[in-house]
Amino acid sequence: MNHSTESFHLLPGAGTSPVILHVPHSSRVIPQSVRSGIALDDRALEQELDHITDAYTSDIAAAAAAGSAVTPWRFVNRLSRLVIDPERFPDEREEMLAVGMGAVYTHTTHRERLRAEGFDGRPLIDRYFHPYAEAMARAVGDRLAAVGRAVVIDVHSYPTESLPYELHGDGARPPICLGTDPFHTPADLLAAAGKAFAGFGGTGIDSPFAGTYVPLEYYGRDSRVSALMVEIRRDVYMSEPGGPAGPGLVALAAALAELVGAASRGKR
Repeated sequence: MNHSTESFHLLPGAGTSPVILHVPHSSRVIPQSVRSGIALDDRALEQELDHITDAYTSDIAAAAAAGSAVTPWRFVNRLSRLVIDPERFPDEREEMLAVGMGAVYTHTTHRERLRAEGFDGRPLIDRYFHPYAEAMARAVGDRLAAVGRAVVIDVHSYPTESLPYELHGDGARPPICLGTDPFHTPADLLAAAGKAFAGFGGTGIDSPFAGTYVPLEYYGRDSRVSALMVEIRRDVYMSEPGGPAGPGLVALAAALAELVGAASRGKR
């Protein structure tokens, strides 16, 4: 199964693999129909994209998949998170609403206006958020049907220095932050990630970003779905903000491939 739309791309892995590498924030693409609702001028928008985009995470995931003995599946967002953020709750459960960064952002990383007062984000939710969520849920369901379990590894990056939008920006900022969920992150998966990423100067848990992505229909309900978020501090592999990638990218891809291998061999 290879499913692609303007907004996301599911790249098939091995039929025996339970692993889905989820890459939600790597793109800078904004359709013109969405651009017209953004209040920033072109220069300010490019600067915002430099700060908000998890640059090169799709490249890290692609290289990790290529280096894995059992190829994982990859679900990649083809649009910028400034269109919709597929990892937010689409309702009042989302804590980032406090800074105007729910499923449809109204404010920037520096807490400036991104969209006009009173902007109605519901059409964007209907057009982009729900189809994305449904497709990701299907991808997880397909892994459950094929191998009896699914492991979602969420691939992100974050800036070395905290940005004003961060609700928990005063905490530790390790080279690798591992985001967990009390229901969906088993101890063996967390331990495997700690081992795989041990060579980058240290790993931490749930700081500065916590949690991980699980499709809502499985969230808190199906223990066959495991999940872990890998947040890579950007100075480990690139020049900030929005600069070129460096040699750290290759090493990170190898570490992610090691984690994929461990997750593939995990409890059955």
